[in-house]
Amino acid sequence: MKSVRLRLLILALLPFVVLMPLLLILGMTRWTADYDDVLIANVESDLRIAEQYLGQIMTSTGTNLRSVSQSTEFLSVINADKVALTGFLKGRQSELALDFLYYLPRGEKSQVTETWPVIRRALGGELTTEIDIFTTQQLAGISPDLAERALFPLIETEAAVPTTRTVEDRGMVVHSASPVMVEGHEGVLVGGILLNRNLQFIDTINALVYLNAATGGDRQGTATLFLEDVRVSTNVRLFEDVRALGTRVSAEVRQAVLGDGLTWLNRAFVVNDWYISGYLPLTDSFEERVGMLYVGFLEAPFNTAKRDAYLAMLGAFAAVLFLTVPLFLRMAKGIFAPLEQMTKTMTRVEQDDLDARIGDIGSKDEIGKVASHLDKLLDQVQERDRALRSWADVLNERVDQRTQELKAANQKLEETFEQLVMSEKLASIGEITAGVAHEINNPVAVIQGNVDVMRQSLGQKTAIVKTELDLIDRQVARIDAIVGKLLQFARPTEFGTFEESVDIAPLVRDCLVLVAHVHSKTKIRVETEIGDAPLVRINPGELQQIIINLIVNAIQAMGDSGTLKIGLGSEMRKDRNGAYVCVSDTGPGIPEEVLQSVFDPFYTTKLGEGTGLGLSISQTLVQRAKGLITARNNPEGGAEFTIWLPGDQSN
Repeated sequence: MKSVRLRLLILALLPFVVLMPLLLILGMTRWTADYDDVLIANVESDLRIAEQYLGQIMTSTGTNLRSVSQSTEFLSVINADKVALTGFLKGRQSELALDFLYYLPRGEKSQVTETWPVIRRALGGELTTEIDIFTTQQLAGISPDLAERALFPLIETEAAVPTTRTVEDRGMVVHSASPVMVEGHEGVLVGGILLNRNLQFIDTINALVYLNAATGGDRQGTATLFLEDVRVSTNVRLFEDVRALGTRVSAEVRQAVLGDGLTWLNRAFVVNDWYISGYLPLTDSFEERVGMLYVGFLEAPFNTAKRDAYLAMLGAFAAVLFLTVPLFLRMAKGIFAPLEQMTKTMTRVEQDDLDARIGDIGSKDEIGKVASHLDKLLDQVQERDRALRSWADVLNERVDQRTQELKAANQKLEETFEQLVMSEKLASIGEITAGVAHEINNPVAVIQGNVDVMRQSLGQKTAIVKTELDLIDRQVARIDAIVGKLLQFARPTEFGTFEESVDIAPLVRDCLVLVAHVHSKTKIRVETEIGDAPLVRINPGELQQIIINLIVNAIQAMGDSGTLKIGLGSEMRKDRNGAYVCVSDTGPGIPEEVLQSVFDPFYTTKLGEGTGLGLSISQTLVQRAKGLITARNNPEGGAEFTIWLPGDQSN
């Protein structure tokens, strides 16, 4: 076997030494991916079964309720006394396995039920069944036993979103309402099933889903119903016979399912182990995501199966390799020795030893010819290296010179470009600002002219509407001031400051007049406590803008009822006397996690309505007047914003 071709042919018969590991890795990777896809498809199918069962529960609840509402027995007892009706409903509640069942006549107010969409739609003639979340007060209003069943402590759970809550007292309810429309009686028949601690419901789902012992045997398959991220009904165990009620889902799953509304089909950490999991978001009658339906099975048995398959493949490969490597090395020895000599020579050349040569390797075959040709090439390389080194010195000098010239030219170009961009921006902004100011002045002039005509036309009768006309004058003056600021921005060198000494008390009263239309149609009560306060130096229009913004925010936070409190007084801060304005409400307050972000630009809780700039602009205006604006939550509830401005020392 002196021919290189023959020896290379033999080497070609052993490609698995190099390719087999790659093929094994690729094959096992593909197999693992397909295996994982099968598991995900399996849990997706399980999740659909659980979803269908939940839908069946809701459908059957509504159907049973409609059957009761249309039964002749119900129509007969509804005309009888309340005792007969109550007894009938209790009997049907027990037969249908409902947790509550009651009749609500049209027009009868109920603190527990009057706001539910399912009842509103049933009053319109539509049978409706939804999942709704009841507060503990609403559950207690139906039955104290329901409120007690819904209550359980929250258990600290690894990887869950941090919370300050210690108990879960809300109830997740299959909420159904059927219209009742008979002569002399119109209303709705309302029934529901409390899902908190409803172990029969969750165990039935588990039994339906995990009939296959491969995924569900020996408690490996699990099912859970979540109220938001809290397990309210589950067969997941903390210990052997202790269910994981009150534990919470991981933050990652919560964000994907409840935050983004996605169906989670992936591995997830469940209480104390990894599961192949499926999470489905659940919505209530208000179209809000309020919970999740979960099914999953332990990942560990399948990981063990994959590991065993890996080990079996690796063992087979190792056995084949052990048998073939000695033969491969024996046959390759006659080729590798000359090649190693060539490698050593090339290594010396790479280390700048251009005098290194292979020499006679004692072989006349193809490898010997390659070695001879390589020595001749090294002779040519050595000669050309000498020529290149001489040219390199000249080229380096020219490159250095050209590099310096390019750096100087590039720096000048960047400076010129920055000046050009800034000039274009300032010119465009100035032109737009001046145009906006001009367009605002035209309607303002018309308003002011008409007010003057009204005064001339009414004469002494203007006293009746003097307050309103004066208010229009002040607001027109405010618009003029804003226009002046726009023009000041467009031509800053032509304007001076707008600040003046301001008495805050009358300005606060004017603000209440301006926002009267906002709360006049609500039950919001306005309380003011106007004390003595020093004069402050600020643009009065800007201060009015700030106070109105805070008042409107407070009114919007309270909705239709509440108490708006506005306080004014003096306060010393850092050895300097000043005035404070306090605006507080009895609304829901500001979540603690976002309390530090309310003054950030574009932060808003009124999605689709607000711009998120009101509080940010207010903070900028207050800080420009050397003041301070702060926000906090009142201990008794609601938010409170306080503005402090230093007293005017120029008087």
